[in-house]
Amino acid sequence: MRIFLLILLVALAPVGNSIASGGPLGIDHRLHYDNSGIWKRSNQKTLIYGSIVVVGAGAIALGDGDELGDTFWRSVDAMVVSGVGAQGLKYAFGRERPSQTNDPNRFFKHGQSFPSGEVAAISAAVTPFIVRYGSEHPTVYALALLPAYDAVARVKVRGHWQSDVLAGAVIGTGIGIWASQRDSPLIVGWLPGGFSVGYVHRFEP
Repeated sequence: MRIFLLILLVALAPVGNSIASGGPLGIDHRLHYDNSGIWKRSNQKTLIYGSIVVVGAGAIALGDGDELGDTFWRSVDAMVVSGVGAQGLKYAFGRERPSQTNDPNRFFKHGQSFPSGEVAAISAAVTPFIVRYGSEHPTVYALALLPAYDAVARVKVRGHWQSDVLAGAVIGTGIGIWASQRDSPLIVGWLPGGFSVGYVHRFEP
């Protein structure tokens, strides 16, 4: 995950001396607004909603008794916990978005910018898969490109500052690691036993 954070730092750092930066890390500044091509907001929504659907469907279909299904359930845990945590921090910090102000230091103003809930959720979704399968199948690390893309896209459409998406990535990754290291998935333990078996295995001949 250090490679992921390095990609973000390079992509989001100030691109010239003429750019005034600020915020808690001194890197926050408005990028040129770009809501076109791959950066379109509709593509960002497709990614976050697609992640929710894939993770949820995989968990329900495979169940916790399957190794891959167990990883999906840990991904569910991570997404839910990171989503709740990020939303709580948004209320606590009240930072205004770059679409609302050009001053990155406007905290406690009833805003919803810090941290990025979407980047947190996508980081949380991919981390359990990277933790479980990354050492055996290095191509799995390519999943880190999904939250990296979303982080850059959110800054380009002025939905978040650079430190917002970095904080979201740290939160999502940290909670994803926590979910991966638990003895068993959290949420599946609260649900009926059928979710442990999974619908695919239930109907096997």
